[in-house]
Amino acid sequence: MPPQNYQIVTGVVIATIAFLLAGFFIVIIIAYANSRKKKFIEEKQIMQSKFQNELLQTQLEIQEQTLKNISQEIHDNIGQALSLAKLNLNTMPAINDEALQQKITNSKELVSKAIIDLRDLSRSLDTDYVQEMGLQRAIEYELELIKKTGTIETTMMVEGSMFRLEKQKELILFRIVQETFNNIIKHAGAKSINVNINYSAKSFTLVIIDDGKGVNLQPLSEGENNNFGLGIRNMHNRAKLIGADFKMNSKIGEGTEVKIILNEGNNENKQ
Repeated sequence: MPPQNYQIVTGVVIATIAFLLAGFFIVIIIAYANSRKKKFIEEKQIMQSKFQNELLQTQLEIQEQTLKNISQEIHDNIGQALSLAKLNLNTMPAINDEALQQKITNSKELVSKAIIDLRDLSRSLDTDYVQEMGLQRAIEYELELIKKTGTIETTMMVEGSMFRLEKQKELILFRIVQETFNNIIKHAGAKSINVNINYSAKSFTLVIIDDGKGVNLQPLSEGENNNFGLGIRNMHNRAKLIGADFKMNSKIGEGTEVKIILNEGNNENKQ
């Protein structure tokens, strides 16, 4: 091969190698940039999730402290005032006026009922009392209060050997249950509420079923109205905070089912 042609071929080969190396380095740089970008996005998402969890945790702590203060206020002040009013009514002398005596008797009954209702409300709001009772007993207590109204029948079925969860998890689950009950009473028009609790070695499952009018959950998935289902979203976020799965199924005219599942690893503190 003539020297001139050899130089041309060599130049072409060197240029090709340089081009390939440049392309290789460009690919590496792009891949590195994409990796950094992906890592940045993941770190950002983790930070946002952590911030949201910390914000929710703070909100829950503030809410629980507020509920505890209200519970204490009911117990120490309103309850005491009503007890004093009841004492005054009980110590009133009998009078000959039958109509007035009947009013006094009715007043005694109303004050007594108010004291009982406020005591029940105080217990439901009191964080310490709920944690002392435990999740299962606290739910039973709420069902008893609902049944006392005479408008909704309640049942509870428990499967498996009962164990306690972490106190914070039990409290958050209980508040979710309270929110569910509140929604049923206010909006569902239900005649019955059924609660099923299942304790197993791998999970804790809580199911609440009502036979109310149901609700269209489609707007939740569409996300068009942020105000719709705000309570449901809050319950979902609370469940997520403790590592639980929150599921809600509903059909118009066929009632609603709420299911909460704590998977394996969440019942490590069972007693």
